[in-house]
Amino acid sequence: MTLPSPLIFIPKKATQDVDFAPTLRTVIHKSYSESPDAYTDEIAALNRARQDALRGSAGSDATARDLLYKYFGQLELLELRFPDLRVPFPWSDAFTHVKISQQSLAYEKASVIFTIGATLASLAASSPRSAPEGLKRAFHAFRAAAGMFVYINDNFLHAPSTDLSKDVVKLLVGLMTAQATEVFIETMGPATAKGAGLRSKLCMQVSAAYAGLVEEVKEWVGKGVFLREWSLLIQAKAKYFASLAQYHRSVADNAAGKYGEALARLQVSEAAAKEAHRLSQTFTTSFSTTSTATSLAPDAPVALAELTKAHLALVTEAAAKAQKDNDIVYNEVVPSEASLSAIDKGKAVAEPIPIHDVYATADVQKIVGPDLFARLVPLSVHESASLYSEEMAKLVRAEAERAELADEELASALEYMGLPASLARFQSGAAAQSSLADPGPQVRGWADEVRAGEASSSSTRADESFRRLAAQRDSASRTLDSVASALDAESRECEALRARYGHLWTQSPSSSATRGFRADLRAHRESLDAAGRSDQQARALWDQVRRDVGVLADPSGDALERAYAEAIGGAGAEKDLLDDDGTEEEEETKRRVAEVSDALSRLNKIKRERGEVLRDLKDKVQADDISHILILNRKGAADVQPALFATELEKFRPHQQRLTQTLQAQQSTLADVNSAFKALSEGTKARQVQGQWAAAERKKKDLSSRFGHAAQVYADVRQALDKGSQFYGDLLELVEGLQSQASSWLAGRTSERDRLASEADLKQRLEGGGGGSSSSAASPGGLDRAMGALSLGGARSPPPNLSYPSPSPQPSYPNPSSHAQYHQPSPPPPPSNPYGALPSSGAFSTGSTSPYQNRAPSYPSPAPPVPPPAPYGASSSYSTAPAHSPYGQPQQQRQPSVPPPPPTPSTPSYLPPPLKPVSYASSPAHQPYGQPPSNPYASLPPPPPQHQQYSYGQQQPPPPPQQHGQPAYGGPPAPPQPPRAPPRPY
Repeated sequence: MTLPSPLIFIPKKATQDVDFAPTLRTVIHKSYSESPDAYTDEIAALNRARQDALRGSAGSDATARDLLYKYFGQLELLELRFPDLRVPFPWSDAFTHVKISQQSLAYEKASVIFTIGATLASLAASSPRSAPEGLKRAFHAFRAAAGMFVYINDNFLHAPSTDLSKDVVKLLVGLMTAQATEVFIETMGPATAKGAGLRSKLCMQVSAAYAGLVEEVKEWVGKGVFLREWSLLIQAKAKYFASLAQYHRSVADNAAGKYGEALARLQVSEAAAKEAHRLSQTFTTSFSTTSTATSLAPDAPVALAELTKAHLALVTEAAAKAQKDNDIVYNEVVPSEASLSAIDKGKAVAEPIPIHDVYATADVQKIVGPDLFARLVPLSVHESASLYSEEMAKLVRAEAERAELADEELASALEYMGLPASLARFQSGAAAQSSLADPGPQVRGWADEVRAGEASSSSTRADESFRRLAAQRDSASRTLDSVASALDAESRECEALRARYGHLWTQSPSSSATRGFRADLRAHRESLDAAGRSDQQARALWDQVRRDVGVLADPSGDALERAYAEAIGGAGAEKDLLDDDGTEEEEETKRRVAEVSDALSRLNKIKRERGEVLRDLKDKVQADDISHILILNRKGAADVQPALFATELEKFRPHQQRLTQTLQAQQSTLADVNSAFKALSEGTKARQVQGQWAAAERKKKDLSSRFGHAAQVYADVRQALDKGSQFYGDLLELVEGLQSQASSWLAGRTSERDRLASEADLKQRLEGGGGGSSSSAASPGGLDRAMGALSLGGARSPPPNLSYPSPSPQPSYPNPSSHAQYHQPSPPPPPSNPYGALPSSGAFSTGSTSPYQNRAPSYPSPAPPVPPPAPYGASSSYSTAPAHSPYGQPQQQRQPSVPPPPPTPSTPSYLPPPLKPVSYASSPAHQPYGQPPSNPYASLPPPPPQHQQYSYGQQQPPPPPQQHGQPAYGGPPAPPQPPRAPPRPY
């Protein structure tokens, strides 16, 4: 078996260990303002990568290649972050072995790349070429090695060593491409007559490549850089492949019938083969295994000698045979060598592989691994990444706006046509109309509110509240009647005794003393009457909506469902549009309904797809990070960045195109929907169904409006009832206080009258000797009648908790001027409406202006009454009670209003001391009668104009004319009371 042609590989450069730690720690601290200790592991990994790649740790050429790939990749990334790194890198020349050290990453990179090229050449030369896989690996390795050397010449200037000089590196590039082409010829297999022309071109290409290196190699051999064996081997191969080219061309000419030219080329081939054999013998005699161990295989002389010898024998035999054939058979003229046409070299088949292509493969990227210093990102890269993020955000915003505009156009178009709701009318007919019987969430919400008010407890129901208000009103009326009856009885008793005793009766008339009581009685009665009128108005409103409120308040909700079902039932009685007999119009309508339905389905799919594409675009934009690309291009020119951004944004072009396609599809589908639905709506049956739906919807709307009115009125009535209940509660407290004060006063008057009656009877007996025996008997009965009239339970029963002071053994009473009087100041101006800031509509209002917001009685705060409480006739509603604090706000603590008694006049020693002043205050929460209450709203600005409010205890202007059936609470305002002189306490 013939040995393969020997190949030359490049000796490797030698180096020593280098420690990156000191320099890197300093740069990290100064340039990045970070702690160097945080990058101890990364620095150690970088040192270890250099040692593994360059200190012979690799066990084979393939492993050495991978370690060199990794180290150079990390060097590239390191230079992007530390471009000015200054570390001494010692390297020895691969040919002269001269040691050179420089503090430059460029020198380190060039040396590593040279070593990678040498390793690839060694891997190619040692690859077994007997199998196709070995040939492919060798061909790729030679081309990759050539690419490494090309990168050195293109990127590094002013080489400090011979092996990195341009001329040497250029020669190495030619040598690697020539050997790669030689290997490629071997991949073609055994020679045949069919491929003889192509093979001759490739052999001439290799011969020319070797021939172009001969003189340069001889020059460098003379300088002691290259070995003499390199020159001999290259010369031998140049002649050998020239002979091969002529031989294969002769085969092609012979097949073409050019026997004379074929013979001439065989003669030229034989001469070149003899020269190649001679050079191989010289190469064998001068070959030294010691000096060539780093660039040639030990069996190279033997392999070359056998190769040239075999080829010479082949060519000699072919030339002899061709000469014989031409002499005997063809007799063609044999042209001279100079007249033969040159063999075309053809296109180069072994172009160098650029280093970027080598590192772009997934295998090499995996070998390089992640960036050791990925956490250190330069500020310029951050800025560029921010600019790129803004470009991506612009792209996403633009696409989102397009999608949003398309969705809005779709929604507007469907809403204008009433789709898909209107399509359901044609598909379901009367069955679909039954869906209108559903009250809806708004009506159900009203029902829940009404049900909560009516079903929580019996005491909170409207009817029960009306009954409770009536009971409170009757109780207050009876109490006022009892107080008035007691005062009248006392007055009659006093005047009867005056008529009996004449000038002997010295008790002052009760009219002046009871003026304040009677003013309070009159004011309370007027307020009570006005409250009764407000109750009637609220009751009238309640009677209007009682039935609808009962439907809403049904606990089971069946009544509400039944009401809607009855209202909608008539409109849905027609026959289903699509269930009629199979007339031509019905079939056409069904077809159009199907067309619209299919078009709507397509629109929904288009919208879904658009949303999915937009979401996917946003996800990809969110995950996109080109920081590593920006770092790799950091050394590029400033104008490279826009082009880089544009290139990177192209990855989102498919999403933009898909969004554009959805927009176009939506436009065409909408046009189809519009035309189909227009044709559908113009049919006779379609118009009939639309009319039925319109009637059903109108009935539902009217019923919902009615229930909304009922719910609103109910809310207003409930509010009125709550205020009325509070009003009557406060009024009862005041009335009871008035009753208590009147009882105390009547008790004092009765005690005084008994004493005076005893004295008058005594004086009468002394003067006239008789006629006074019936006084003592009449007086106690009068007292019983007066006290019985004050009772709340009956006209004649004595009032509870009344004390009767025992008469003094020496009856006497102070000057009438010292009796308790009511100070009657002029009433202050009415305060502003405390409910003016409250919402003008109830809880069930559906808008800012409700048509029902003025129907319910309202109860604004009263004007402070003249003490005792102001006449109720000057007020009109449940807003507040006569207490001097507006409802809904805490009442102010009342201050004593009765003026202190004047000094006790000098009286005889037998007269008892005057009684203590009495107060109308029935509880600490109410002010006593006698001092005008403070106005709690004096500091508030006047309220804005409101709809008519009605309030107990507050003077109102005359009510406006009745509108829309609204009740007017209360009567005309009472005229102001003149001020009264303060009475002296009793």
